[in-house]
Amino acid sequence: MNRLRPRLLAAAAVLLIGLLVIWLAGKLQSYEDVVEHGPTPEARSNAYLAAELFLRDLGLQVVHQEGIAGLETLPTSGQTLLLLGDRGNLTPRQTERLLDWANAGGHLVVVAERLWDEETGKSGDLLFDRLNLQQYAADDLDDDAQTPQSSTAEQHPQLTKLYLENESAPAYLAFDTDFHLYDADNRAHAWANSAGATHMLQLQHGDGLITALTDSWIWQNRNIDQYDHAWLLWYLTQDSAVTLVHRSEHDGLLAQLRRHFPELLTVLGLLVAFALWHAGQRFGPLQAPLNPARRQLQEHLRGSAEFLLRHGRQHSLLQPLQQDIQRRAGQRHPGFEQLPPNAQLPLLARLSSLPIASIELAMRPLPQQRLSATEFTRQVAHLQTLRNAL
Repeated sequence: MNRLRPRLLAAAAVLLIGLLVIWLAGKLQSYEDVVEHGPTPEARSNAYLAAELFLRDLGLQVVHQEGIAGLETLPTSGQTLLLLGDRGNLTPRQTERLLDWANAGGHLVVVAERLWDEETGKSGDLLFDRLNLQQYAADDLDDDAQTPQSSTAEQHPQLTKLYLENESAPAYLAFDTDFHLYDADNRAHAWANSAGATHMLQLQHGDGLITALTDSWIWQNRNIDQYDHAWLLWYLTQDSAVTLVHRSEHDGLLAQLRRHFPELLTVLGLLVAFALWHAGQRFGPLQAPLNPARRQLQEHLRGSAEFLLRHGRQHSLLQPLQQDIQRRAGQRHPGFEQLPPNAQLPLLARLSSLPIASIELAMRPLPQQRLSATEFTRQVAHLQTLRNAL
């Protein structure tokens, strides 16, 4: 009976756990949760990625270039060039090549970059100045120069309307209404207007076509799906290969590290802060700044002697004096160094005319223990007297 009790308790525990799991499983409900991670790195670096993918889905051949180098070699027949990047570095020679390319049959789509200056008679945009297309701020237009409003303008006053032949309803586009395009030579055969300005002009250029826009943000990733923006892109590029020119914005190393390795940057920052704190620690009390003036030789000698005396180096001060005395005695009596010490003392007494007792005090072997200040001073005095006598 005692052996069956643990087994029964274990079986009961397993049964209770099983019932609890079944009950919890009946209470659980599955659901879907969408986590928004934002645009991909490719979409962040390429503002016209959606436009490229849209054109490729239409079966068109799309090439993306960062700059205008090599554009003059593009085929002209069945080719559309979307020049959407900054043209600030465009040279007059490159401008003529682009116009020659369009004149030979290509379709050039280009965005105005600068406002027309009435005083200088140019805008500084070489391509638009060459075509005599002028861009103005819409607020600077006279009331007479405003484009006439149609009946649909009342419904969508901020939108640009593009009318096609045999079409009753226009295409609606959200161009920036702060700018207005003006064709000074009256060459445009098609245009698109908002309630108070013109935002797209299309004109024949030789055997080709040029389409001028006030801005191209309608084809950027966030805006291409609005209104009829994608339709306009298809309309301008239909049945042609497309070359899209704009400069992609690539994140720098610091931005990529901040995005992918924030913990590493935090650790590096803490290490740098610790290193600066450690290097900035002061050891000992704060000392007064040194005098920038140069020390005199006497001060240097006194400081060196005090250092040697303070650290028990009396022998280093007395031995040079004794060696100098022996050197001088050797100059006056050759072979002095070879004489035994008991023979050197009488000879020094005769050469210096000093009593032999003073000679013995000066040239005696130095003791191992440290001399007192009085004994050290007396020893130095005896040595200097003997050296001066020689």
